[in-house]
Amino acid sequence: MFALHRFVAVLVKEFVQMRRDRLTFAMMIGVPIMQLVLFGYAINMDPKGLPAAVVAAESSPFSRSLVRALENSGYYKVVALPQTVDEADELLARGEVQFVLHIPEDFSRKLQRGERAVVLVEADATDPAATGNAIGALQQVNLTALSHDLTGPLARLKPGEAPFEIRVHRRYNPEGITQYNIVPGLMGVVLTMTLVMMTSIAMTRERERGTMENLLATPVRPLEVMLGKIVPYIVVGYVQVVVILTAAKFLFNVPMVGSLALLSTVLVLFIATNLAIGFTFSTLAKSQMQAMQMTMFFFLPSILLSGFMFPFRGMPGWAQVIGEAVPNTHFMRIVRGIMLKGADAGDIAQHVWPLAVILLVVSAVALKRYQRTLD
Repeated sequence: MFALHRFVAVLVKEFVQMRRDRLTFAMMIGVPIMQLVLFGYAINMDPKGLPAAVVAAESSPFSRSLVRALENSGYYKVVALPQTVDEADELLARGEVQFVLHIPEDFSRKLQRGERAVVLVEADATDPAATGNAIGALQQVNLTALSHDLTGPLARLKPGEAPFEIRVHRRYNPEGITQYNIVPGLMGVVLTMTLVMMTSIAMTRERERGTMENLLATPVRPLEVMLGKIVPYIVVGYVQVVVILTAAKFLFNVPMVGSLALLSTVLVLFIATNLAIGFTFSTLAKSQMQAMQMTMFFFLPSILLSGFMFPFRGMPGWAQVIGEAVPNTHFMRIVRGIMLKGADAGDIAQHVWPLAVILLVVSAVALKRYQRTLD
């Protein structure tokens, strides 16, 4: 028969174990809080204040009114004024700006003559979700941008159609195909999830099976253990990359504009960084379950704050700071830049050195934690 005192005894025992396993309890509370904060505050599908560059071949009241109208829409923020088209293309290729506005030298002359001037807006369309609403806002800009300037003899241009035309050129992904953005980014997500988990479990499995004592009894140094655990999984990571790139080419027709050799070189750094993070988790976890919990806790911001699912520039400043500390964020920019933009080593250098810094910091922490276990 059911006995209340036995039920209470088991209940108390479970609470005692939960109190002792502080890491698991922290994960149970921390993961829901993180999800609430990220989805409630950090995720924004309608990014505003996107960086833009203006290449103006003329300086007139009409061109200045056009630039102000773009910024007043809330979607554009002029951060650069390149002097040449080549400089603007370089900013767009490196991802420093999302849009480039080209104002022709005959813009004012055509307006005053009653002719229909044409203004070009180039958009970095590698992420269609980040540029969709901003491009849609251009439909109202050409109607209202010059409303205060078309006075006197030019007032006849107000009624009817817009006095000038805005032509949008979607660079790198003209058709706005989402697979071009998702599939390269999926490479970083898959590598992050699998490699961190596999490495973190590898060391904790040794501890649970009782073979860790034998490993500690050998003269193997911490760095040798770390490299010995990491290198085999680098091969596993490359196998995953080959599968993803093959599917991207033959199933989704994702272009490979840049250098495959450059991508393969960067992959070594990214894979090593994830494996070092997993090794660090293994020095903190006491069981495979805890290692998997820490992996999922790390994987959540890696997928939400890296720009894989949601536009990175749409997030608030504090979320972007956290996202910059996530290796997947920099790898997303690298892999999309190489595959879709044909970026070279100079274009991706600004994203490679943060990966190297993260690798050095995480490796130092892992080696220090492992060294303590030798005492």
